[in-house]
Amino acid sequence: MKHEELNEKIGKLEEAIYKNHFSDTRLFTELTEIQSDLGLLYDNRPTCPFLRPHFLSRSQYDEIANAAEIIAEAFRSLAFAALDNKEILTKLDLTEKEERMARINPGYDKLCVTSRLDTFVAGSDFKFLEYNAETPAGVGDQMQLEIVLSHIPEIKDFLAENKHWRPKPHQLLLQSLFKTYREFGGRKGKPNIAIVDWDGVSTESEFYILKDYFESMGFKTLVADPHELEYDGGKLYAGDFEIDIFYKRILIHEFLEEFDETHPFIRAYADGNIFMVNSFRVKLAHKKASFAILTDEKYEYLFTPNQLEIIKKHIPWTRKVKNCKTKLDNKEIDLLEFLRANRETFLLKPNDDYGGKGIVLGWETSQSDWETALSEALQDSFIVQERAEIEKIVFPLFAEEVTMEELLVDFDPFLFLNKVEGGLVRLSSSSLVNITQGGGQTALIVLEDF
Repeated sequence: MKHEELNEKIGKLEEAIYKNHFSDTRLFTELTEIQSDLGLLYDNRPTCPFLRPHFLSRSQYDEIANAAEIIAEAFRSLAFAALDNKEILTKLDLTEKEERMARINPGYDKLCVTSRLDTFVAGSDFKFLEYNAETPAGVGDQMQLEIVLSHIPEIKDFLAENKHWRPKPHQLLLQSLFKTYREFGGRKGKPNIAIVDWDGVSTESEFYILKDYFESMGFKTLVADPHELEYDGGKLYAGDFEIDIFYKRILIHEFLEEFDETHPFIRAYADGNIFMVNSFRVKLAHKKASFAILTDEKYEYLFTPNQLEIIKKHIPWTRKVKNCKTKLDNKEIDLLEFLRANRETFLLKPNDDYGGKGIVLGWETSQSDWETALSEALQDSFIVQERAEIEKIVFPLFAEEVTMEELLVDFDPFLFLNKVEGGLVRLSSSSLVNITQGGGQTALIVLEDF
């Protein structure tokens, strides 16, 4: 399906939604209540104020998915190279405790069982900006968002008239958990799953979405806080619940800041007595400094020709912030001097944070504030990344009435054992397209080409 044809179809759909539901408070109330019932909340805020899904053509979806799978394999190569090469490892800025944990064999071969590549799309081009290798949020939301949007008559009619495909990331998650559990050596037909994060985190509602799905498939599931865990030298427990699959949603650096190696989980993990997804080893790829290795010609030997082609096309130029000389477009530059003179094409990111925290956008920052941010970044672990274009798309939103707003949209493909299935679709009016920064989300629908 050509881009223009797709846009024309979507435009007609939006016209019908706007005309038929401009002040349809009954529908707006219904959609809000459904989201509350389904757990589509960030804190207490419904995350989908939108009146349609995000549509991608089959050809564009497949192109992004293929590139994402190649990049995920490149990250795996990088991570395992870092375990063998101290120079590469040092560039990632792991803490001593993170390094010790990364060196423990998790009992399976893949780096990431579940991951996500945060992606900006602009026309036919796209860039991968971050790799969420820990255990990304949003996997359970697609099926819930589809339920919400199915209550809009025009959406039902549109999907009935157009051949389409709906991703099932929650299904691939469970399949990947079970497959890797078997590789680990687990033998239970229906292993118990613990979803582990701090009690009361803002994303907690999603844990119960996944819990309900896992249990509907016959897998007993518990949402647990790490303080609840106990280890008897052979099995890990949360109360009297024996844990077979430890589905880690807690962030590694937060866990290791709170606990040392005497924690029951770490003892079980070091003994090889618990299967965890994702493992501590993923921190090697999750650090944003990994992008500086991907885009540095010095480390091209780590990657296959196919991986290098995708890296050069779809990974923005990235470097750690430090006082050094480096290369950009095969020209040697003084990094700090160059960044001071070209702030409008770069942004700064903490090496290991989330939710858009600590990001400084050069094009939205004064020169003096940019230079201050550079000075502060030198005292910490930061990267600088070249600005990537992002598409603005008109979407219908509801509040007291329907408004048509031009929003920035990113599409972040989920990977399960490095195979793409759907993705998180985030929308925002600000340059930081992030739900924690006030953005929203909607479902993804792939329209088949014809």
